Amino acid sequence: MTNPLLTPWNTPYGLPPFAEVLPEHFPSAFAEAFARYHAELEAIAANPEPPSFANTVVAFDRSGWLFNRIADLFWNLTAAHTSKELESVEREMAPKLAAHQSSIYMNARLFARIDAVKQGPEAARLDEQDRRLLDRIHLDFVRQGARIPEAHRTRYAEIVALLAEVQTRFSQNVLKDETDWVLWLETEADREGLTPPQLEAARAAAAERGRPEGYAITLSRASVVPFLTFSTRRDLREKAWRAWTSRGTNGGETDNRALIVEIMKLRQEQAELHGEKSFADYALRDRMAGSPEAARALMLRVWDAAKATMAQEKELLDAARVAHDVSEPIEPWDWRFWEEKVRQSRFDLDDAQVKPYFELDRMMAAMFGVAGKLFGLEFQEVTGAPGVALYHPDVRLFEVHRDGRLIALFISDNFARPSKRGGAWMSSYRVQTKNSPTGEVIPIVGNHNNFAKAPAGQPTLLSFDDVRTLFHEFGHGLHGMLSNVRYERLSGTAVLQDYVELPSQLFEHWALEPAVLTEYARHHLTGEPIPPELVARIKAAANFGNGYENVQYVASTLTDLALHTRNRFDGLDVIAFEEETLATLGMPQEAHPMHRLTHFRHLFSDPSYAAGYYVYMWAAVLDNDAFEAFEEAGDPFDAKTAARLLEHIYSAGNSRDPSSSYRAFRGRDATPEAMLRKRGLVTA
Repeated sequence: MTNPLLTPWNTPYGLPPFAEVLPEHFPSAFAEAFARYHAELEAIAANPEPPSFANTVVAFDRSGWLFNRIADLFWNLTAAHTSKELESVEREMAPKLAAHQSSIYMNARLFARIDAVKQGPEAARLDEQDRRLLDRIHLDFVRQGARIPEAHRTRYAEIVALLAEVQTRFSQNVLKDETDWVLWLETEADREGLTPPQLEAARAAAAERGRPEGYAITLSRASVVPFLTFSTRRDLREKAWRAWTSRGTNGGETDNRALIVEIMKLRQEQAELHGEKSFADYALRDRMAGSPEAARALMLRVWDAAKATMAQEKELLDAARVAHDVSEPIEPWDWRFWEEKVRQSRFDLDDAQVKPYFELDRMMAAMFGVAGKLFGLEFQEVTGAPGVALYHPDVRLFEVHRDGRLIALFISDNFARPSKRGGAWMSSYRVQTKNSPTGEVIPIVGNHNNFAKAPAGQPTLLSFDDVRTLFHEFGHGLHGMLSNVRYERLSGTAVLQDYVELPSQLFEHWALEPAVLTEYARHHLTGEPIPPELVARIKAAANFGNGYENVQYVASTLTDLALHTRNRFDGLDVIAFEEETLATLGMPQEAHPMHRLTHFRHLFSDPSYAAGYYVYMWAAVLDNDAFEAFEEAGDPFDAKTAARLLEHIYSAGNSRDPSSSYRAFRGRDATPEAMLRKRGLVTA
């Protein structure tokens, strides 16, 4: 039988042939792609011509086209629409894919040619982007083992493969815990306090699980957080909270505690082979922070401010509790409930009042509209086009145009479902490059959210937090779609980890702009624009709760750094370590980390954010400082500022050092004062 992964994708826009691909197609397709990739690399390594930038570095960037096409589709499907069959293939392929990756960067002959170009006279004559490509590829090889002594190379490759296998098991365990747990709301009393949209979402979740007349709360964030916020059943809130925070600790085959120890031992061994004392030292060597100490210093500055602000918030929550004749002290499963009571009374604002103005389709139009005003983009949905088939009926496809030219495709996948991992993320099915075997390539970018889908025929209404998530992921999407560089290695979001969140977090600011809300936030029944006084209350309430949210987030970052700066893991009790770390920090008993270690996908599903969960705060310094450039210009859509933003941030990819890119946009380095001020944090 013909494998659709290995034949030309004669589909509209070169989209993956989603309807034809089956899980069993991937192993044989990868085997063929491995062989072709290695043949391409062998041709570079064996080239009889002296090493040059063109015949070695540019050729390397162009290589692996078939493999990358298949791998991008595979990893997207395993995250967005998996199955038992695909999960089985994922477990089989993870170590093989890691071994393949390792074999590329351990290729001594290939690295010798790249190193010769870097050390040779041609390097000094390269322009900025070519030099950046050379430097990044050379560093990629070094960081993935090219300079590991020969005697240790076999072990290093084993570590990489073992990590891929264990990290895959970790992620699948979390997904299984999330998918298997359901809180059924059997009686009217069980459902007390929930708003009509939440009840509709609970009905939809029940229908997905075979009970169309039931009501289900799941461990999707879009389901459990609203339940913790509005349910008057304190006993059920506690039950849901304990299930949500205990993912990965329930014993049996999905328990992740032993896997974390195994991952940490392997990472430590990997770091030591690179000559580093801890994995955090190894990971942060190639980030803007530069060292664990620099990251921790920023986190501690915010930690003290966040705790002080949370203490002020607690006084308001306690007053509300007393006013409602509730004697029980506030526990972690109570905080969101009482916070909402204070928000309603202090700001005359609640989700039931706000959500009718935030219908999903209109909020998508809002983010498209902002991108149009800032960057001149136009979005046209593709519906009913012959040959266009996506991987799920809920998924939508858009053409992205600029100056009359198609520059990207955007895939929008917004709803939670059992086959989809939790959280929200941006991914690429194809990245922008001018150096592919077929010439210039436009990107295919996907945004994946987990909003609770309304029943058929009804609009999906979002909380304002959901709207910010929508804008956040679209900021990542714009980073990929607007990329305009020569080389795939430097394209779009392939930047340093503590810089990648700048475009996403910056784009969130426009979700709160009154002009945007007035134009797009319209009541889903009447069409009336959101009242100016409601916009004012939303803005006034925007910082309320930031103490609690930042305590949760910073606690997770400091726990991450504490774990990854250790260098011995024999006998480690993961839960005890986490509790001791939080106790040392003085974690308020009413709060809990944003992520417990045992379900912390950012850290243990792959190494991207390991020792690096701090990056969101590092980027917050940048994004708040950057938005002040528009405020200083007196217009959130100032054309000159937007043009600099496009040139130096959104389209530049990794074509220059990120500090240089930021200075080119802003005229100076960023400072943390804007972030602390805009988040309403009390400085220590």
